[in-house]
Amino acid sequence: MDTYMDKKVIGILGGMGPLATADLFRKLTEHTAAASDQEHPRVCIDSNTDIPDRTAALLRGGADPVPEMVKSAKRLESIGADVLIMPCNTAHCFHASVAAAVNVPVLHMIALTRDALVRRGVRTAGLLATDGTVETGIYQKTFDGSGVSLLTPAADDQAAVMDVIYGGVKAGRRDYDAAAFRAACEGLLARGAETLVLGCTELPLAFELYRLDYPAVDPTLELALGALRFAGCAIKE
Repeated sequence: MDTYMDKKVIGILGGMGPLATADLFRKLTEHTAAASDQEHPRVCIDSNTDIPDRTAALLRGGADPVPEMVKSAKRLESIGADVLIMPCNTAHCFHASVAAAVNVPVLHMIALTRDALVRRGVRTAGLLATDGTVETGIYQKTFDGSGVSLLTPAADDQAAVMDVIYGGVKAGRRDYDAAAFRAACEGLLARGAETLVLGCTELPLAFELYRLDYPAVDPTLELALGALRFAGCAIKE
């Protein structure tokens, strides 16, 4: 039997948002060491844009995203996904509910990011994320005991982070003025962060779109690498 027939199928529970979903799929493709189409992983994507906003649900009494997330997870499992990945940091506040609804593993992007920072010997990192991710403390809880401490932006800088996510990337604006967001990044580095955690899946895209050059770890990439390892695919060095 051809070895590629034994690969596990990756299911992307996407739509949170669509560009972040596309970015994850691109990173899966770009980081696979493959000499042919058949050596790439098989990937199923459900870009479910009906999933309500996660930050609104957590902080402002918005609609519960779990029913739509579970619907997508079960759909992906039903069409053969062996492992699920969610390209949305804030969605990981609901990780346990999604994982309990299916019989396949749901990788945890924040845990994979923690492990990557530990391997790199990082002691202090600056967290750039949505209000929902910051205020629920999911990163801090996941990092607890790891030896990696997290700094979060001051209030004005946090507002700039939210604006680049929603007013910049999610709005599709290539002409967005990222000056305030740059100041937020530089503020964390000035306070002692060795690297920045791009703790919203729109932020790696913001760094690319607005040509930002700061030391950073990309949780979307760590999730892609974790999925490739699970699927049994070779990873490009």
